[in-house]
Amino acid sequence: MGLRSVGALGVSSDVSFSSLWRLLLLFLSVWGLDAQTAIETKPLYIWQTGPWGRCMGSECGPGGSQSRAVWCAHSEGWTTLHTNCNQTEQPNSQQSCFRVCDWHKDLYDWQLGAWNQCVPVSMRSVGVQRPTVCTRGEEGIQNREVGCVQKANGEPSEDAICEYFEPKPRLEQACLIPCPRDCVVTEFSIWTPCSKTCGMGLQNRIRFVLAPPLFGGAACPNLTEFKTCQQGPCEGEESLYTLRVGPWGPCSVPLPRQARQAEKPSRNSETPFRETEKLSKRGKKQSREGRKSPRDGDKQHKEVDKSSKDGDKLSRDTEKPTRSSRKLDRENSKPDRSFRQADRPKQQKKAKNKEKRGKMRVKTQRKLRERGKAKDPETKELMKEKRNRNRQNRPGGKFWDLQIGFQTREVTCVHMNGTVEAPSLCSQESWPVTFQACVMTKDCDVTEWSEWSACSKKCYDANSPKGERTRTRKVSQFPIGGGKDCPELQEKEPCSPQGDGVPPCTVYSWKTTEWTECRVDMLLSQQDRRRGNQTGLCGGGIQTREVYCVQTSTDTPPKLSSLRIKEALQPVNSDLCTGISPNTTQLCHISCPVECELSSWSGWGPCTYENCDEHGAKKGFKLRKRKLINDPMGWTGNCPHLVEAIPCEDPSCYDWLVVKLSECVPDNENECGPGTQIPQVQCVNSNGEYVERQLCRDAILPMPAICEVPCPKDCALSPWSTWSLCSHTCSGKNTEGKQTRSRSILAYNAGEGGFLCPNTSALQEVRSCNEHPCTVYHWQTGPWGQCIEDSSTVVNNMSMGRAHGDNTACSVGMQTRKIICVRVNVGQVPPKKCPESLRPETVRPCLLPCKRDCIITPYSNWSPCHSTCRGGENTKKKQYRNRIVIQLPANGGQDCPEVLTQERECDSPPICQGYRWKTHKWRRCQIVSLAVHQDSPGAQETCGPGLQVRAVSCRNQDGGQAEVESCFKFAGSMPPLTQPCQLPCQEDCQLSSWSKFSSCTANCVGVRTRKRMLVGKSKKRDQCKNHQMYPLSETQYCPCNKYNAQPVGNWSDCILPESGRMEGQLGMKVQGDIRECGQGYRYQAMVCYDQDNRIVETSRCNSHGYIEEACIIPCPSDCKLSEWSNWSRCSKSCGSGVKVRSKWLREKPYNGGRPCPKLDHVNQAQVYEVVPCHSDCGQYIWVSEPWSVWKVSNVDLKENCGEGVQTRKVRCMLNTIDGPSEQVEDYLCDPEEMPLGSRSSRLPCPEDCVLSDWGVWSPCTLPCSGNNTRERNAYLLRQRGEQKECPPTKQIEPCTLNSNCFHYSYNITDWSTCQLSDRAVCGNGIKTRMLDCVRSDGKSVDLKFCKELGLERKWQMNASCVVECPINCQLSDWSPWSECTHTCGLAGKLWRKRTLIQAPQGDGRPCPSQMEQWKPCLVKPCYSWRYSVWSDCKSEGVRCGEGLRFRNVSCFVSDGSGQQDSNLVEDELCGDLEPSVDGDSHIVLKENCIVPCPGECYLTDWTVWSPCQLNCVSGDDLGFGSVQVRSRAVVAQDPENVLQCPEQELEARPCTEGQCFEYKWRTGPWRGSSRQVWCQRSDGLNVTGGCPETTKPLADRTCDPPCTKPRSLCTEVGVCGCEEGYTEVMTSDGLLDQCTLIPVLEIPTAGDNRADVKTIRAFNPTQPAAGTPSRVGRTWFLQPFGADGKLKTWVYGVAAGALVLLIFIISMTYLACKKPKKPQRRQMNNRLKPLTLAYDGDADM
Repeated sequence: MGLRSVGALGVSSDVSFSSLWRLLLLFLSVWGLDAQTAIETKPLYIWQTGPWGRCMGSECGPGGSQSRAVWCAHSEGWTTLHTNCNQTEQPNSQQSCFRVCDWHKDLYDWQLGAWNQCVPVSMRSVGVQRPTVCTRGEEGIQNREVGCVQKANGEPSEDAICEYFEPKPRLEQACLIPCPRDCVVTEFSIWTPCSKTCGMGLQNRIRFVLAPPLFGGAACPNLTEFKTCQQGPCEGEESLYTLRVGPWGPCSVPLPRQARQAEKPSRNSETPFRETEKLSKRGKKQSREGRKSPRDGDKQHKEVDKSSKDGDKLSRDTEKPTRSSRKLDRENSKPDRSFRQADRPKQQKKAKNKEKRGKMRVKTQRKLRERGKAKDPETKELMKEKRNRNRQNRPGGKFWDLQIGFQTREVTCVHMNGTVEAPSLCSQESWPVTFQACVMTKDCDVTEWSEWSACSKKCYDANSPKGERTRTRKVSQFPIGGGKDCPELQEKEPCSPQGDGVPPCTVYSWKTTEWTECRVDMLLSQQDRRRGNQTGLCGGGIQTREVYCVQTSTDTPPKLSSLRIKEALQPVNSDLCTGISPNTTQLCHISCPVECELSSWSGWGPCTYENCDEHGAKKGFKLRKRKLINDPMGWTGNCPHLVEAIPCEDPSCYDWLVVKLSECVPDNENECGPGTQIPQVQCVNSNGEYVERQLCRDAILPMPAICEVPCPKDCALSPWSTWSLCSHTCSGKNTEGKQTRSRSILAYNAGEGGFLCPNTSALQEVRSCNEHPCTVYHWQTGPWGQCIEDSSTVVNNMSMGRAHGDNTACSVGMQTRKIICVRVNVGQVPPKKCPESLRPETVRPCLLPCKRDCIITPYSNWSPCHSTCRGGENTKKKQYRNRIVIQLPANGGQDCPEVLTQERECDSPPICQGYRWKTHKWRRCQIVSLAVHQDSPGAQETCGPGLQVRAVSCRNQDGGQAEVESCFKFAGSMPPLTQPCQLPCQEDCQLSSWSKFSSCTANCVGVRTRKRMLVGKSKKRDQCKNHQMYPLSETQYCPCNKYNAQPVGNWSDCILPESGRMEGQLGMKVQGDIRECGQGYRYQAMVCYDQDNRIVETSRCNSHGYIEEACIIPCPSDCKLSEWSNWSRCSKSCGSGVKVRSKWLREKPYNGGRPCPKLDHVNQAQVYEVVPCHSDCGQYIWVSEPWSVWKVSNVDLKENCGEGVQTRKVRCMLNTIDGPSEQVEDYLCDPEEMPLGSRSSRLPCPEDCVLSDWGVWSPCTLPCSGNNTRERNAYLLRQRGEQKECPPTKQIEPCTLNSNCFHYSYNITDWSTCQLSDRAVCGNGIKTRMLDCVRSDGKSVDLKFCKELGLERKWQMNASCVVECPINCQLSDWSPWSECTHTCGLAGKLWRKRTLIQAPQGDGRPCPSQMEQWKPCLVKPCYSWRYSVWSDCKSEGVRCGEGLRFRNVSCFVSDGSGQQDSNLVEDELCGDLEPSVDGDSHIVLKENCIVPCPGECYLTDWTVWSPCQLNCVSGDDLGFGSVQVRSRAVVAQDPENVLQCPEQELEARPCTEGQCFEYKWRTGPWRGSSRQVWCQRSDGLNVTGGCPETTKPLADRTCDPPCTKPRSLCTEVGVCGCEEGYTEVMTSDGLLDQCTLIPVLEIPTAGDNRADVKTIRAFNPTQPAAGTPSRVGRTWFLQPFGADGKLKTWVYGVAAGALVLLIFIISMTYLACKKPKKPQRRQMNNRLKPLTLAYDGDADM
């Protein structure tokens, strides 16, 4: 119906839409004509308006005004006079408005309406067509209403008010209309058997719903299909009527006898028939209602089921019957009038029996009264006690009012067509029981709430969480018979104590111990075998402390000393402290000592007195000195000596120093000849400093020097060179200091009259120097001794608590050291050998550090014993207490105690108070009184099914009475109070319950038995002694219990013994020092199975549950580097450069060792250090010897002059402070500055003018330019002769840039690596860089060139830096092992964890990857209660109607993995489990059901919920949620009643975590002109629905024209073809002409009697001849054309293969006939390739 209505709606909507479209077109056309007319008649002048201005007014709210501009404009846009426009149409320029103020924001707000239905865009936009195929959904727009309203009453207001504060929210938004989803159902099941064994019946097949229709999709099809069936004709007349029973009615109590007797006179003979008619009508109505609304029937069944469930469902009932119910058997119940038409003879017989029983009851009561009178008082007392005891055990206490009543059900006679007929038509069937005993329903009733308990928090603290108080109520009536459950019996609420006398709460806070010593780990780059001593390490490190919780007293005096506070605080449980605990680790820094840094030695000074102020003694010394460049901080060693002395003779404190000699002045005012040079002198002291001249009055003044100015004919010599450096610093037996100087011949003398040139030996002079002996002395100092207390200055020694490293001094002491005089290379000599005035001090004052005593907390309280009471275990627990060292002793303070932890055994706890249910004896079986049902059809004697009740009480473990609420809380569900019972009738046999099986003496041996016996009168009845019908014993073989153990699961982690923790000295915990390697153990769980492969306790296999195996955790190996290489040479031979040293990788880290530093790809070294270096540009200098004697090439022997050559030796020398010392390789000196080794010039002839060598060039003025010049001079050594000319004595040349004139600038070097002090490993350091003076041609020169120019130095040469300290990873202790993750099964694990305290830094040891460890739990079987399947529905005593179905609950065992089926075991193994199935403690073992009557149409049970299905497309969730569905199909039994069947039912519900299914069409092979087409879900399930009909493949095919030729068929492409074995013969226009049989070569097979004959015959291969079935598969034929008349693919393949073969044959023929070429000799390159060593590329080491 729904689908048809939708279709109708769709048609009507299409019609209305087309009509609207036509109207719209008509309107547009009319509007267009109007617009054209309007344009033609448009006025020339129109009014125009501007926007409204701001609302103005003196007060807020309505009453404001706003204005706007109004003007007249021409139609072309320009403004004109107002008079040109129509004055009557002039718009208003002002209007009233609402003036908004800020406080209106609290009064007005936007009101947002709900979003309307999503409307497709195609419906709103003209010309947009809706998509024909919907994939993801259709885009739409939804609107809503938005308005400004008053917050108080919702009255609408102007939008401008709200827009003043907030923009208007959007009125529409985009939305997605999902594609329609059709209903998806499964395939049909197989047909059911025929509903009748004879006659016309029905067969059914059903399917169920997988996905409901969504978003307007197609509705679900019929879930049921019917077809008629007929097994055969019926013998005799078919029964048309059946008895049907209705549900049991509500439980009711029988009326008192007086009420029943009062009703008897009102009855008459017509009543039964009236009741029968009413019953019949009611039955018809009920039948119709049952067909119309089956759910109502289900509800009714459930309600009846609640009231009728017995011992299997009464576990929560705690009822006792009232007094009236205990007299049930004595009272008469109200008879049911509906069965008064039953046979009269039975009723008369029952009335007689009733009279007899009444008479016997009167006699019995009389006898009892007489017997009671005769009892003595003692007997009466005993009977009274017994009566009281029985009353206590009676189920009638204050908690339940258990009352036994009765309930009835209706029996009707039903025709096969479903109508209710008279009961007499069903006389062939026996009448069922219509009465049964039941328990009256009672709802739970509770008492009033008790008073609130006292607050659990007894103190006041505003910052801590509140306390809690509770109130309770008790149950006065427990629910019985399915009554309402009890409400909550306890209520809690937070509270805080009130009142003035409430004490403040105890406050707990965190305290910390002192930080431990700073611990420094070496860098990997400093792991040097030569530096084994690590005690003096400095720099950055880590230090730890312990954190503990203490109780903070609120009345602690604020000025209490810190020491006193430490002593007063006792550690408590850490859980009492809230907030974040302080850090237990921190980075620290040990200051590195600064070593002594010395300058170079100065030169030896002159011989001077030891003390120039007191030079009474004649003793003198030559001294040389050096200086301390830095201030050594923290350096514990001695700096080297700074002064060395050499004894000397003739000391003097002051002397004359010749500064300069004047020019040689000839004597007697001659122009040439002998002369003198006057020295210029200055008085200097022993340090070379200029002093006053009068201090040198005792010194000998230097004499003028004799010199000579050569005359023109004299020999001309060069001036003497300077004296060379002394060859030795001192003189000894084998050594003597010498100095030399030399001069050369510049011009020879004339042959006559001139002075002759001296011989060669006279050109050089030698003198002695440093004649003092080689005995050098100095003072050597020893280390300073310990600081000894000086009693003269004493300060109170207090053991103050202070931070570690606080060097507060408590007293002043003295230190001494030893000083000796040492002769170099000899050893100690007498002190008089050394200068006494230079003797260092031997005593100095010092500060004594304070003593520090050990400070320790008091012992904490004993840890609590965990169990407050003892259950089944008797193991004694231990409790502990500890104390914590706050301050370690130092400087001779009091030591800490050795014992910091104490333990003791806990006292035996009391036995835990337990509760249990105590069940009492079942009372006698109670059935419905005969008076209630005596008039009903089928009424029997007082026997049959009934109910019996018992008392249940709550007891302590010692058996004492306890509150019932305690058992409900601690003892689980209550045992059932009622159970069904059977009162035996006279002919019934009564048997006792089965005993337990006897025990077996051994496994697999013998048998075991169980027994029962006849009870009461059954012992005497012969029919009860039939042991085949009533066996009294059962025998079975003893079980054969065989067990086998096997390992299960993976091996656990390798777990080290608990002793892996290392404790620091004196109990101070060293955090994180965990032994992470060595031998441990790993575990694998063992599982035990019995002979039936059922899991059992591991103890059955004599196993403790584990396999233990030793394992090794490899120790970490750190990265290992080589030793430092030597420092490289400075990168620059002149100026500032760098020098480098490196370490190389020796061994990679493994097993979590400290990592290697990252590879430096530039230097290809693992670790390197770069430091700046400065190469003195004068470090290596060229030293040239004097020029040799001239070698005249153009010899004029007469004159001894002319062109000649002079040579000299030039050597590269190491320049020291004392001058050039040794010759070095020439490449160390600058080749550009190398002096000439030879020179060609003209040797002056006699009387020629002789000049000296040229002096140095004068400097060029900067900046360099071509206009500047420089010059150099020479002076006259020999006067010219007559008629001779002197050459110029000055040379001038222009200054050329980068040739003889240079610019200079500073260049800054790169930063060095961070430089630490010698023993520092990390922390703060200094990086340096240097200035370099660079010439404009790029050459580095000495810094003096830049300094002389006064260039700006704007760079910072030093900067602080930090070397990251190697901080090892610090971890917490392992936590205790957790509880097992599973209570049973194979997969249980125990876990323990640890947390990160300090992350690793630098190249510190990394954290181990394993932060969690697990080991298997002991394997335990998983026992659970499981339901069996429901039994068939059976209606007691009749064929159809309301019935019951039953199931059992049994104990199953599994391994918990879910991969193995559970196995049935004895119920005793589940005895410790709470009775529940799948978490539901409400055990349901029976339920109402309906047995359909013959011919009745009914609904099946609900299917299980389908898998959760997601609304998605191609795996993408569309966001519309998930859904699952269940359905009920219709089952019919009679063709006549099909139209009366109820509607099928469908239920859907939302769900989570749905699956995404796709649906695709699948096709089978063509069978003639048709094939099978079906829809398949992505999980492989074939379904109906889900696949779009628009893409459904064709299931049938047709050809045009039709295929009418013999053996022809229609192919898949719609062209006529031939059957298999036939080939097509086509006409010229491409149509099939005929089908021709393909000739087949028959291959004879073994066993063929015609194998000797080769025949070719034609036959139909699809229909082989009889007698040759095997020949079909052994024939083959070629069919080049396909069914469509085209060549098949293999024909093209064969043609291509033949073409390739032809080309191959032609190519091979050509190659075979072709002439071969001459072989060419191949030239091999015999040059060896260089061997390249490749780095392994591990850059992350």
